[in-house]
Amino acid sequence: MIEGRDGTARAVIDAVAPVIDGGRFPAKRLAGEPVRVEAHCLVDGHDKLRVVLRWRLVGEHEAFEVDMTAQGNDVWSGEFTPPVPGRYRFTVYAWVDHFESWRAELGRRDDPDDVRVALQVGSALIDDCAARSRGADAANLAHWASLLRASAGRDAAAADAESLKALALDPARAALVQRYADRRRAAAATFELIVDRKRAGFSSWYELFPRSAAPDGARHGTFGDVEARLPYVAGMGFDVLYFPPIQPIGRINRKGANNALDAGPEDVGSPWAIGAAEGGHKQILAQLGTMDDFRRLLAKARGFGIEIALDLAFQCAPDHPYVSEHPQWFKHRPDGSIQYAENPPKKYQDIYPFDFETDDWRALWGELKSVIDFWIGEGVRIFRVDNPHTKPFAFWEWVIGEIKSANPDVIFLAEAFTRPKVMHHLAKLGFSQSYTYFTWRNTKRELTDYFTELALGPGRQYFRANVWPNTPDILHETLQSGLRAAFAARLVLAATLSANYGIYGPSYELMESAPREPGSEEYRDSEKYQLRHWALDRPDSLWSLILRMNRIRRDNAALQSDASLRFCRIDNEQLIAYFKRDDASGNVILTVVNLDPHNVQSGWLDLDLSSLELDAGRPYQMHDLLSAQRYQWHGARNYVMLDPRRLPAHVFKLRRHVRTERDFDYFI
Repeated sequence: MIEGRDGTARAVIDAVAPVIDGGRFPAKRLAGEPVRVEAHCLVDGHDKLRVVLRWRLVGEHEAFEVDMTAQGNDVWSGEFTPPVPGRYRFTVYAWVDHFESWRAELGRRDDPDDVRVALQVGSALIDDCAARSRGADAANLAHWASLLRASAGRDAAAADAESLKALALDPARAALVQRYADRRRAAAATFELIVDRKRAGFSSWYELFPRSAAPDGARHGTFGDVEARLPYVAGMGFDVLYFPPIQPIGRINRKGANNALDAGPEDVGSPWAIGAAEGGHKQILAQLGTMDDFRRLLAKARGFGIEIALDLAFQCAPDHPYVSEHPQWFKHRPDGSIQYAENPPKKYQDIYPFDFETDDWRALWGELKSVIDFWIGEGVRIFRVDNPHTKPFAFWEWVIGEIKSANPDVIFLAEAFTRPKVMHHLAKLGFSQSYTYFTWRNTKRELTDYFTELALGPGRQYFRANVWPNTPDILHETLQSGLRAAFAARLVLAATLSANYGIYGPSYELMESAPREPGSEEYRDSEKYQLRHWALDRPDSLWSLILRMNRIRRDNAALQSDASLRFCRIDNEQLIAYFKRDDASGNVILTVVNLDPHNVQSGWLDLDLSSLELDAGRPYQMHDLLSAQRYQWHGARNYVMLDPRRLPAHVFKLRRHVRTERDFDYFI
């Protein structure tokens, strides 16, 4: 916030960025990446301003400071690079720099008498600075002030104006004054910043149900079976492996296959119906294994460069121990029975939501936080949060703040397919990543508008998109065609439009496409309610394409952030084109996707050569990282054609230099 001031402080800090809602919420950044701070700093008249940026990690006493640079039109900028995850506090200070104002005015004077008067004024400013300094610096400043007074007392014939000014304008001595600047009348604006680790900004997620990981369909899968599948997941290039809830599953009102109300004795139920007689949120479903088995799986996954993410679903099955031990945490009907979850016309008879308006809310909040603490203690650092928009905002702000204060490396992904402002508010409250509407954005216009908003809109300061073409809950009609080209195109779009993306598999790579019934987005024979067996070695699997896409993402810095995303004009509504650029390395990736899974589409694509630093008079090479083909392009306008029966996309790497005969060693 912009701090108070007295009437003698003339500097004004009019605006600062990055700031969310006037400082109510912190912006987000990544550890090890520069944070650019801009401030609009003003002063009346013609005096010079000094503006500095001071920053520190909250909880640490050591602070660091850099001068901000004037960019014109009263805009100042400065940078700092937070080295580790955590909450940071940064302050912009602005004040009238009387010393620099004096030096600037002195530089314009050419009358010796005027200069001598100015030297007297300057010596007084330097004396004040000497009084604020210590040791050798104080002595050097006092000596400089005495030299200026001596020069001011010389006869006019003894020196001309330029020689009189030379001593006063000495840059080395001026730097010493700046070290002990008078900040008593400084305006100040302080804000906070959440800094996450790299994986919060760049990650590739793979979701699977451990209970379906058995090598055949004859038994329930275990954590040991998931261990055996780690090479498969790592082989595709994923770095986050996400499990639906792994806790005991309720037996009361258990759902059967395809969400049937009457479950048979062999039905395994929905993992989101958490809790049974053997335990609740801090226990593991016995059929999956033991806690030791889970710990071993975490360690094995780390060996493959994979983190395990757990589902955080704050709800209970009717036979969860919480229901009998804390009935006050749930809503009751007039007949005394507990209200199950509903989202009409959907009914979830196997789930009891918590009543966050209970008078016992403090105990409820504390217990739910203890669930997160428990799994963090077991080594989990990533949580996908189920339906956070159905729990109070105040709870999330508190619990995420508490958790990240002690564990700044923890990542929370918000699974909230709800109204835009609600999704954005959850992101402001502290969620590291957020699900998006990507699943329902399929046309060129929809994709262009939505991802331009995500990359360039105000939400870019706090809303990190994580895009999924499918989830266990959502089989969009685009994929219900069952066409390989549709699955391939949506994969390429997800992996290149967003630095964070995920797929629910093996359903995705095996192109599962049958809905429960016409018009439904639910899968037929959904894993949410039954065990499935997957033939991972099917020859038509998208496994190799997924591997290529994740390798491209890993090898190209341009695809590891979203801020540089720009769409290109292409004269065919079935083709979409966009590029990303990494300024530090110069890496540029141009993606072109055919949105029509049935037909060959072609068109002329226009590139902004100046933004890519390309010479209009020289050819350049476009290397398609999917097909390994190379194309020589000329100028801003070039032709592309994509056959969905082969590959529905180009992922081009720009190579600016095209070799000619002059590059050959013997060329003279």
